Amino acid sequence: MPHSDSSDLEPDPHALHPTIREEIQDLLMSSDNDTIHAPPAHIAARFSRSSNLRRKSSAASSRRNSLSSHHSSRSSRSAHGGPYSTHVAQHLRRASIIETRKARLADRAAHAEQVRLRAAMAKAAPRASTSSEERALAAKQAREKFLAQVAANCAEEVKRAKRVAEDTREKKAAEHLKLKEDIQERLAEAERRRSLLQHQRRPRTVTLNSSEERKPVLKKPQDEGEAARVIQKAWRNLKRRRIVSDFLQLGLTLENIQKTSFEDVGNLLSQDKVLEATMRVLKLYGVQDDDTDSDCDKTATRTFLSAFLVLGHPAQVLSKDGEQEKDLIEKAKSLLLCFDLVATTSFAPPSTAQLTTLSEAYTSFQVAFTAWKDRDSSVLLDTMLAQFVELDAIWQSVKNDKDGHVAEDYREGIQHNQTLLLVRLKRLAGPDRALKMIREAIRKSRKANGKAKLAGDIRPRAASLPSADVVAPSLTPVEASISSTAANALGDRKPAPLLPDNRTIMHELAINKEYRIDIRPRTEMRESAIQAVSDKMRQGFESEVGDIFVVAMAETLREKLLNLVVPGKSLHTLISESLDTTMIANQVNMGVFSYQQFFGFMNSLLPKICAPVRDAEVKALAEDQTSDPIERLAKLNYVVDLLSVDHANFSLQMNAPLLIKEAISYEQKCFARSVGNQPLSKTSQWWSQARQRTLEDIARRSTTGSTSMPASRATPDRIYMQGIVDLSIGVAMLREVDLPETLELDRARINRIRGDILRMVIISAILLTAKNLMRRDVRSQWKEQAQRMWDLPFEDASAFIAAIESRYALPPTTKAQLSGTTERILLDGRNRQVSHPVVKVLLQKIKTHVYTRLLASSTDERVKLASSASQVLSSGGLPEFALQIGALVDEVHKVADVDREAHGKWYDCVIEAVNREEVVGA
Repeated sequence: MPHSDSSDLEPDPHALHPTIREEIQDLLMSSDNDTIHAPPAHIAARFSRSSNLRRKSSAASSRRNSLSSHHSSRSSRSAHGGPYSTHVAQHLRRASIIETRKARLADRAAHAEQVRLRAAMAKAAPRASTSSEERALAAKQAREKFLAQVAANCAEEVKRAKRVAEDTREKKAAEHLKLKEDIQERLAEAERRRSLLQHQRRPRTVTLNSSEERKPVLKKPQDEGEAARVIQKAWRNLKRRRIVSDFLQLGLTLENIQKTSFEDVGNLLSQDKVLEATMRVLKLYGVQDDDTDSDCDKTATRTFLSAFLVLGHPAQVLSKDGEQEKDLIEKAKSLLLCFDLVATTSFAPPSTAQLTTLSEAYTSFQVAFTAWKDRDSSVLLDTMLAQFVELDAIWQSVKNDKDGHVAEDYREGIQHNQTLLLVRLKRLAGPDRALKMIREAIRKSRKANGKAKLAGDIRPRAASLPSADVVAPSLTPVEASISSTAANALGDRKPAPLLPDNRTIMHELAINKEYRIDIRPRTEMRESAIQAVSDKMRQGFESEVGDIFVVAMAETLREKLLNLVVPGKSLHTLISESLDTTMIANQVNMGVFSYQQFFGFMNSLLPKICAPVRDAEVKALAEDQTSDPIERLAKLNYVVDLLSVDHANFSLQMNAPLLIKEAISYEQKCFARSVGNQPLSKTSQWWSQARQRTLEDIARRSTTGSTSMPASRATPDRIYMQGIVDLSIGVAMLREVDLPETLELDRARINRIRGDILRMVIISAILLTAKNLMRRDVRSQWKEQAQRMWDLPFEDASAFIAAIESRYALPPTTKAQLSGTTERILLDGRNRQVSHPVVKVLLQKIKTHVYTRLLASSTDERVKLASSASQVLSSGGLPEFALQIGALVDEVHKVADVDREAHGKWYDCVIEAVNREEVVGA
C-alpha cells in the first residue's frame, strides 16, 4: 500500500481529545519495531473526520498549536519521512512535553514554597501597630460610639413618638367613645320623644272650622259610684303629677351631676328632701313596695341615687377600672335611660312594658351594686381597721410618757381620728359587728407587738431588790467571771457570751423601755459552743487529762451561782464552801471525786435559787439520770445560764427607770472613750452623701428652679432623716464603710430591718402580680398567704405558688405567667438586689412613706400620717404589711431620737466640717 494512502487513513491527532491523543502517542511510541502498519479501511474510516466537523482547539491545548508541533507534524508527512522518521519525531515531541510539564510543576512548587515561607514569617514576626492602624482603630471606636449615640437618640425619639402616638390614640378613642355616648343619648332622647308623641296623639276626627269648633262636653255621672271613680282618677293623676314634678324640680340629670363637683353632689343626694322625692317617684313606678320599712326604702333609694354618682363621677367612686366596675357602669347607664324614658312621659300613665323594663333594670343594677359594694366595703373595712389599730399602737407606745407630756399631745388627735373611723366602721358593718371587729383587731395587734412574757413569777427566789448602783455584776457577761485557770483549761473554744455588755443594755433600754434580754436567739449558738466544750472534755478524758476540765467547769459554775445570790447570805456561804475549787481539785487528784454527790448537791441547790417559772427545767434536770457525766454537766451549765438571764432581767425590771435616766449620759461617756480624738470619717462620708441626696431631691421637687432655695431648705433634721432612711430601708447587707460610728450599736438592728424590707417587697411583688393576673383588688389583704410566704426560702418558687393556691384557684395560663414572674422576683431575693420593676416600685414606696412619716414634726401631723398610712400603703400594693411598716417607722424614729440626743455634739462637729469642705471646694 502506498505511503500516501496510509497517511490519509491515520486519525488526526488534533481532532481527538488531548488525553486520548496522548494515549495514542504513547502506544505508537512503545512499538517494538519501526514498521508501522496501517489499520484496515473500515477502522481508519472511523478516525477520519471531515474538516468542517473538526472542533477548534481550546486554550488549554495551545501548546499543541505551537510551531514545534506544526513542524513535527509537517516533518512526519514530508518526503523524507518514512516510518523511522515519524517515530523519531513523536519521541522528540513526547520528551519535549514531559520536560515542559516538569519545568512548570517545579516552578509551581517553588512558588508555593515561597508563599508558605512568607506566610510563616509574617505570622511569626510581631506586628507593630503603626500610626495608621492606631488612627484606624480610633476612627472605628469613634464611629461605634457615634453610632451608639445615634441609636440611643433614635431610641429616645422612637419612644417619644410611640408615646405621642399612644396619647393621640387614647385621645381619639376617648373622643370616639364620647361621640358614641352622645349619639346614644340622642337616640334615647329621640326614642323618648317618639314615645311621648305616641301617647299624646289625638284620635282622628273631622277638622272643624274655627266657628264650628267643638266645645268640651262634661258627661254627667249616672250615680255616686261613678262620680267617686272620676274623682279618684283625677286625684291620682294630680298626685302623680305632683310626685313627678317634685322630682324633676330637683334637677337630677346626668348633665347637671357631671357639671357639679363630687362633694356637692354627695351633699345634695344626702338631703332628706331628695331622698323623699326619689322614694315617692320609685314607689309610683312600682320599683319599691309601699308596705316596706322606711329604712329599707332609704337604702334602696340611696342605691338608686348611686347610679348618678357612678356615671357622673366614676373616678371618685370607683377605685379601679375592672370588669366588675365596667359592668356596674353599664347597668347604671341602662337604669337611668329607662328611668328618663318613664319620667318624661309620666303625666300620662306609663305602659306596663316600660314599667317592667324599669323594674328589671333597677334589679340588675341593685345586684351589681351590692356585689361591688360588698367587695369594696370589705377592703374599706380592712383598711379602716388597720388605721384604727395603728392609732392604738401609737397610743400604747406614748401613753406612759408623763414627764414629756407626749401622751397629752397625742391623746386628742388619736381620739378624734379613732372616733371618725368608728363612725365609718359602724356605718359599713353595723354597730355590733364593728365593735367586735375592733376588739379582735386590737387584741391581735397588742399580742403581736407585746413582748412574749413568761407565765408565772419571774422573780428569782434567792434575789433581793437590787439597788441602782449594783446592777453591773448581774449584767456582766458570764464568761467574764471565768478565771484564768478555767480559761486555759477550756482553751480557745469558750462558750459564746450569753449576756450583752452594759453599753448595749443601756442603749437598748433608751430605745425600748421594756427591753429584756432574750435567750432564744442565743440558744442554738450556746448549745453548739457547749457541745464543742463537751467534745473537748471527752478528748481530755480519753487522753487522761480530763481532771483539769472537771475543775474548770466546777469553777465556772461556782462563779455563775455566786452572781445569783446575795453576798453574806446562807446560800452564798453554802456555794462558796461546797464548790471550793481547791477541795474539788484535791478530790480529783486523789480519785475520790463523786459525780453523783456533785449532781445531787446541784439538784438540791437550784430549786432554792431559780424563779418559779424555771421549776419545770430544774425538775427535768434533777430527773435526768444520764450515765454520761459530760452530757449532764452540759445540761447543768445551760440551766444555770437560764437562771443568769432571769436574774439579769429581774434586775433590769427593778432598775429600768433609774437606768433609763442615765442611758444617754452613759452612752456619751462610752462613745467618747471608744472614739477618743479620732475623726469620724465614716460619719462624715455618710452625712455628705445624705446632704447631696437631700439637695437633689429638693431640687427635683422645687418648681422655682433656683439653686439657693434647696440649700436653704436642706435642714440638718431633713438631712439626718434622709441618711437614716437610706441606711435602714434597703435590701443588701450593710457594708462596713456605710455604717457611721455613731450607729455602731444598731448594726444588728439595721441588718434585721433590711432583711424584713427584702421579705416585704418580694412577697408584696408576688401577691400584687397574682392580684393583677386574677383581676382582684390590689387593696385586698391576703394576710394568710403573706404569713405563709414569710418563712419560705427564696429558692423554691413552687412553694410561693402553692401558698396562693391554698385559697384561690389559678387557671393554667395564669399559673404559668405567675410562676415565671415569681421566679424572676425570687432571683432578686436570692441575690439581695433590686432589678425587677415591681420590686423597685414597692421599695421606693416604702422608702418614701417612711421618710415622709419621719419628717413629721408636729403631733397632729404625725397622727394624721399614721391614720392614713394603711390607706396609702394599701393603694400602693402593700396592704398586708401596713402594721409591720408602722412598727418599723416607730423603731427607726426611736433609734434616730436616741442617736441624735446621745451624739448631738459629734454631729455638730461633723456638720461644721462638711460645710467647711463644701465652702473650700466651691
